[in-house]
Amino acid sequence: MTITPAPPSALPTRRTPLDLARGILTGAVIGSSLAALVVGTVLERVPLLVGGLAVPIAYGLLVLAAGAPERAREAAIVPRTTLAKIESLRATGGETSDVPVRFDLTVAPDGGPAYRVESTQSVNLVDLPDYKPGGIVVVQYPPHQPWAVKLVKRPTPEWEDRATAARIDSAPGPALTDERPSDGTVGGYLTLLALLLGAAGVVFAFRADLFGPEDHSDRPPSAAGPAEPGTSSTTIVSAASGTVALGPGQSLFDEGRLRRAVDSLTKGEGRKRQALTVVVQDRLLTVVFTPVGSQAPGFDLDALPYPRIPALVREARATLGVRSPQTWQLTAESLSGALTLRVGVAGADGVASLEANGHGEIVRRVPAR
Repeated sequence: MTITPAPPSALPTRRTPLDLARGILTGAVIGSSLAALVVGTVLERVPLLVGGLAVPIAYGLLVLAAGAPERAREAAIVPRTTLAKIESLRATGGETSDVPVRFDLTVAPDGGPAYRVESTQSVNLVDLPDYKPGGIVVVQYPPHQPWAVKLVKRPTPEWEDRATAARIDSAPGPALTDERPSDGTVGGYLTLLALLLGAAGVVFAFRADLFGPEDHSDRPPSAAGPAEPGTSSTTIVSAASGTVALGPGQSLFDEGRLRRAVDSLTKGEGRKRQALTVVVQDRLLTVVFTPVGSQAPGFDLDALPYPRIPALVREARATLGVRSPQTWQLTAESLSGALTLRVGVAGADGVASLEANGHGEIVRRVPAR
């Protein structure tokens, strides 16, 4: 038999741009879905969790549906049957009864040039002695994929007779492989880049919720350090009320700051005015004064238990069942006759409060509902 080199059409083709696009889309779906699951868990967003699960499932079904026509066409192709010569063989495993064997074959198609191919086949240990270098075997392969060679383990009597009588000369290398060549590292890098971009896109879309600016009203009292000299604050005093608003980085629960803020609203007066209510937040103090000449029940601002106020707020934030308080405030009033302090907190778990007397002693708790 005359041997000629295999034509270029016998070589496996590389991945097409469509294959690269499919790989990029797959990476983007995987990255965005994983990020959606993580972000949805962190933010407790059910739609994100559902989307993180539904998108890859829908994408997988779409890929299966899109590839169905091609699979049907390939299934309809009748494989070619021919003879091949075993140049060499090597077992690549041996833990089961079916051993993976790497065959180096010279395939001799009827009416075409012979070519070399490497193919891995599973061979039962009982049948392994039947395959020896130089032996002739019957093989099949799709016409459009001459490298996808498979041994015919139970050929028809006609092909058995042809294999017994055939003599095939070895074809020159290099040998084709039954593994479809990849597009190298470029395709892998593109898929990885798409995966990272998909994940980054989801995180970027929810960056405000994940990495929003620090809410000073949500930090524990006394967590801020002492204010630097010259830090800004705004004080507004009228006949009916007074307000002190601190600048960023300051807190009314810094040591001595609340007392100084209250004093700033009454300085310059011969006597301190009575207050109807006092409302304290992290950086905002509001005092409603008793109208002059009114018999409304007020209280002396010096009567507030200043040292106990930070501890009361910490107690309310930590022990009333609101795990991540979003807003809170302390209110002091004496409408019932005795000075009463109430600390309210609100968050995703509900609203809760505690009540203390004029000495800062807790008398009642209302946990989150």
